[in-house]
Amino acid sequence: MRETAHLGRTDSALGRPPAESTHEQVVTGEIPRQAPRPEIGDSWERLRRLGLDPERGRDPEHLSTAEIEHRRRASGLDAVMPTLRGTLLDPVTDLPLILAVADSSGTLLWHEGPRQLRRSADLIGFMTGGRWGEESVGTNGIGTVARTGRPLRVHSTEHYVRNQHAWTCVGAPVRDPRTGRVAGVVDLSGPARGVHPQLLALAVTAARLAETELRAAQLESLHRLRTVAEPVLAQASGPALVVDRDGWTAATAGLAPVNRLRLPTDGWGSAPVHWLPSLGDCAVEPLADGWLVRPLTGSPQAVSEQSAGARLVLDLSSGDRPEVSVRGGAGSWSHQLSPRHAELLLLLATHQAGRTAAQLAEGLFGDPTRTVTVRAELSRLRRYLGGLLEHRPYRFAESVQVEVVRPQDPYQLLAASSAPGIRRLRALLDSGTALLPGCRTVGALADTLPTQIPSPRQPDETD
Repeated sequence: MRETAHLGRTDSALGRPPAESTHEQVVTGEIPRQAPRPEIGDSWERLRRLGLDPERGRDPEHLSTAEIEHRRRASGLDAVMPTLRGTLLDPVTDLPLILAVADSSGTLLWHEGPRQLRRSADLIGFMTGGRWGEESVGTNGIGTVARTGRPLRVHSTEHYVRNQHAWTCVGAPVRDPRTGRVAGVVDLSGPARGVHPQLLALAVTAARLAETELRAAQLESLHRLRTVAEPVLAQASGPALVVDRDGWTAATAGLAPVNRLRLPTDGWGSAPVHWLPSLGDCAVEPLADGWLVRPLTGSPQAVSEQSAGARLVLDLSSGDRPEVSVRGGAGSWSHQLSPRHAELLLLLATHQAGRTAAQLAEGLFGDPTRTVTVRAELSRLRRYLGGLLEHRPYRFAESVQVEVVRPQDPYQLLAASSAPGIRRLRALLDSGTALLPGCRTVGALADTLPTQIPSPRQPDETD
């Protein structure tokens, strides 16, 4: 960006509201006098680098009626629409709002509200079947939320594309309880001047209610699988468990209760025996809508055997599906990470000499005193990484080869994260002054840059 030539003039002197002036300065490549909120600023910078036209964006694509119906069924969100309508479209209050529900790609599957308001929204392509991904229509409460997986309010000139400045939208992600991935987005949109500031909280509450409905459907599915599994387990000669297609346990016999089994992300393949990090070698057979799993080694600590000569790949190339995979002497496995665990492993990967709890807390929260939270999360990580992680300070075991796979655009690296250490890392990668260990970049050649990521110095601490 270049420095603006009007350093001595205020926004009011230029005759523009501060927010409008900030938008103008950013999209034209200037350094804004008043920085936008971090989540808005990150989105704007990404879209500016992509070359999106801030005047009109790209004309949104629209799906056919048949494709819309197919996507509605595939999303699983059709079952939660009665709850969302009852929560957000209150006929008594008659608020000037449009309820839009989109799938994980940002495509509008439902679009309901006052007819006159929907007609106004039609003028900017905001209608059922419209694709509202961030790359096409800019920063908004659907596409940006689908990309980052975090609730967001986008008010007026915080929209990157100017034809949306008359609107305010709030969006919240709905996560599939089986996988933890974003299944869709609940969005409330209305005229910028008439939208109540508490609408974001309402959208978040509605999204949580939708997740509760999805969870109830999952529990019912597990109950049906349990009914099938019980007579099979009663005849089993050794320990066994039955899990659904996503690894959630329906029933066990001869094993300590386990909530979920970490399954290979690329499927079982044709081999009858598979190595799992918590159980060792297992015989696996299909059973109804799930799997019958019978441990053969009885080694609950088998993952610790992975540390000798293991190769760990932290795959962050997909925005909402961070994943860690391990290949070593005892076998191979993959595990989808929570956003917090992905942040922690990335910070450890960029500081291979190790980090204290205080240093990790500063990188995650900007507060080095939040060590209790850090230690609790690392304890959860060690449940399946075992001997791959060491402490005092926290680090990967010396024999472990670490590789990070990142997206081509540095601003897509853990896009939902607002952790200071992650935001600092994005900027360093973008400027070409840092490299992730063993880095592979999806869609581009590998970088050839230094390996250490600068961070604020913290007092010595013994963990």
